[in-house]
Amino acid sequence: MSYSLDQFCNDCHDILSNGATDEGREQIRTRLEKLLVNQDFIKATFSEDMAPGKRVLYHDAASGAYVLAHVQKTKKGGNPHSHGSSWAIYGNIKGFTEMTEWRRTNGEDEDHAELEVASAYRIGPGQSKAYGPGVIHSTAHPQGAWVIRITGCDLDHEPRYRFNPKRDKILAEA
Repeated sequence: MSYSLDQFCNDCHDILSNGATDEGREQIRTRLEKLLVNQDFIKATFSEDMAPGKRVLYHDAASGAYVLAHVQKTKKGGNPHSHGSSWAIYGNIKGFTEMTEWRRTNGEDEDHAELEVASAYRIGPGQSKAYGPGVIHSTAHPQGAWVIRITGCDLDHEPRYRFNPKRDKILAEA
């Protein structure tokens, strides 16, 4: 029997009942990879004719965590951002996510941010990656993608860092 969305959500609830620790996020990430290859889950969650956007698959009221399904359109890219004091786990089903992690090079008390690339890599089908609180990252989907993302809360209501290209600066690599 394949690992189901219900099993995954129950596991997330149980893991997060002990708090959203690094170890807990890693446990969720490894379980997510089992879900990402479940063909029944994929067929029930995504289809070729779905419009780009996100849908809530599950919300754990006890911890505040969400399991979200995203259809990312071709050539979609995002600016550097963080999830504030929350966290996220990204996993791909179809296509890939070009992920860039950023490091701030100036003090947080300054009125602008200066960022440089800390690492860049690809999250492919069946793969996932966890990001703890405060990690600045950006995503790109050159070919479109089907993505599952787990967040520690409703990020639409979480104070977090968002890159402002009119004020902030990305430092070119030397």
